[in-house]
This record gives sequence, C-alpha cells and structure tokens, in this order.
Amino acid sequence: MLLCFICLSEIRTGYGQQEVKRFFDLSGPEQFWVFTHMFKAKKGMSVTAEVLRITDSVKRTNRLDQYTSGGKIDAFKHSFWMARLSQSIGENAALSLGKAHEKGNFQDFKKGQKEDGEIPDLPASEMDDFNNKFGAKLIKENPDLTKNEVINTLIKSIEEGKLRILKRSPKGVYLNCKGEPIVNRQDELIWETEKCLVPSNE
Repeated sequence: MLLCFICLSEIRTGYGQQEVKRFFDLSGPEQFWVFTHMFKAKKGMSVTAEVLRITDSVKRTNRLDQYTSGGKIDAFKHSFWMARLSQSIGENAALSLGKAHEKGNFQDFKKGQKEDGEIPDLPASEMDDFNNKFGAKLIKENPDLTKNEVINTLIKSIEEGKLRILKRSPKGVYLNCKGEPIVNRQDELIWETEKCLVPSNE
C-alpha cells in the first residue's frame, strides 16, 4: 500500500492533470506497468495518443477496413503501437505493456465490459498478441525506420497477409474456421469463442 501512495505521488508530480486522469482509466495490470516503468510511462502515454490519432487517419483512407475490433485496422493499430513503443521505450518494455493491456482485457471480459464496442475474448487476445510481436520485431530488425516508413511497411504487410485478423463474412459476421456464422447468446460470457484467426489478407 505504501508503494502505491509513493507511486501516485510521483505520478501527480511528474504528470499533468489529463495524464493522471488517463492513469486512473487504465486497467489494474496497466497501472502496475506504470508503477514499474515510471520513467518510460510518460513516453508510453504520448506514443499511445499518437498511435490512436494515426490509426484513425489510416482508417479514413479506406485502404484497410473499418473494423476497429478484429479487423485490419485493429491489426494496424496494435502492430503500429508496438513498433512506435519499441522505438521510444525499447522492445521489452513495449511488449510488457502489450501483455499488461491483454491482461486488462481479460479483466474486462470477466466484468462483461466492452473494448472497441465488443467484449474481449481469447481469439481477439491471440490476434493482438501476434500483431504486437510483429510490430516489435519489425523495429528490432529495422531500427532506423522513420514513422512514415513504419506506417507504409505495416499497411503493406497487412495487405500481404503477414499479420492476423478474425475471419468474417462479406457482411461482417464473425465466422468459425469452417466458414460458419458464429451465434453467441448475448447473456453469456464466453472467453474461448469459435472465432477464427486468419492471415490479414483474407
């Protein structure tokens, strides 16, 4: 408990009011990441805000798709987030934040809370983990890429099927790996759903 009070004091001293508010909006695992990465957390917040802005801009181009959960634009967001974080705070810190975010999604699932309009599930978490690692690896292998080069490389990689999305019908209905529509009861919380992870060019 004392550690928490010390960390909160440091956060209030080193961060603006808006950033403190964003901290309290984070999940427990993400808050713990901030506690253990105090000197990198502010950079992480800045990068995350940038990634959300640029993802929204890419979405408006209609080059990928409009699915902010389970689609190509979702794959771009996660891979770009990890790429930019890796450039800013290092690969290990970036990936550990990605894992904290996914743990937070599991907590949201247990509470029935939505992220990007949908309740998280295991296939979505596996998709995010794959795309997070892709973004971090891109920077590990190409550390000198500019921001625009990262954006263009990731979009091209998505179009070539190198990232992962969740299988959908042309009308946007989730499909299982047999190509059958998935029907889940709205009153049931299911973590291991039948959603199917596929290459990002499908």
